Amino acid sequence: MKGSSAILLIYTGGTIGMVMDPKTGKLKPFSLDNLLKTIPELQKIDFSIHSTSFKNPIDSSNATPELWQELCDIISENYRDYHGFVILHGTDTMAYSASALSFMLSGLNKPVIFTGSQLPIGMVRTDGKENLLAALEIASERDANGNPRVPEVGIYFDSFLFRGNRSHKSSTQNFNAFSSPNFPPLAEAGVDIIYSDRRILPKEDKKFKIYREVEQNILVVTLFPGLSNNLLQNAMNSKNLKGVILRTFGAGNAPTNSEFLSVLEKLVNRGVAVMNVTQCAHGKVDQLKYETGSSLQNVGVIGGADITLEAAITKMMVSLGNFEPEQVFSNLNKSLRGELTE
Repeated sequence: MKGSSAILLIYTGGTIGMVMDPKTGKLKPFSLDNLLKTIPELQKIDFSIHSTSFKNPIDSSNATPELWQELCDIISENYRDYHGFVILHGTDTMAYSASALSFMLSGLNKPVIFTGSQLPIGMVRTDGKENLLAALEIASERDANGNPRVPEVGIYFDSFLFRGNRSHKSSTQNFNAFSSPNFPPLAEAGVDIIYSDRRILPKEDKKFKIYREVEQNILVVTLFPGLSNNLLQNAMNSKNLKGVILRTFGAGNAPTNSEFLSVLEKLVNRGVAVMNVTQCAHGKVDQLKYETGSSLQNVGVIGGADITLEAAITKMMVSLGNFEPEQVFSNLNKSLRGELTE
């Protein structure tokens, strides 16, 4: 049931709003007004849609924390006036933006649904039209008590609604561009949209608030056989370094040589947050399963369980930007917005 829902559509840029430049033959963004004119079905929707657009729409590979802050500001300024929000965003960094907003928007009790497309909205075979229409319907949906059906940040793409901070772009070629390796979909759209209500986060019993600050002095290190300890040490010598995410092997395993562990232990002793995330798409970090993982546990590395890389990065950035060290370590050790399985 939808009642008198009003949805704010926010256009940041991306393929869904691209048109071919006849002079260069390249895709470039065009206005939101033109985007809406290409979808006459929007006039049949039984709830109101208002729209706003970034002054200078961007390709999502140019996304920065400033984009996340601008989105948070737009949502905050309009929070009381709308039932939900749909964000049109390029696919390349959509999972990062959705993850970031899930941590920046505290006390969120309304839908914030990201969507986009693999083909521009003006092309004959575009996937953008269905993605946009379904995202709008999901954002407007109410439960039997009249409350928003999906009070969290999600990504809708090619028939599936995923939790934003569980999502990952897994294909550049297919319409099903996104996956959620370690958590099932929140909803699936066919003839009807079928919601898995038990998977959807419950309404939060606290005041809506933005955690706006984002710490960018973090480092992601992908382990591989032969990684030089000297290079690793040099990369981590920066006095400004606040956090490190280790992309480890298997269930969170890493070399057990003393040089490598010494580098990590010194970082932890300096107060740098170090988090262990597996390189595997499916499964989780278990630092107590093997000796190679327990060595990390012993020097103070935080196990990331089944969190995605995108969620680990943005969670660390938001936690470091807004909380004291003790709270940062507490945040990284637990699920805040359903981003990991405890």
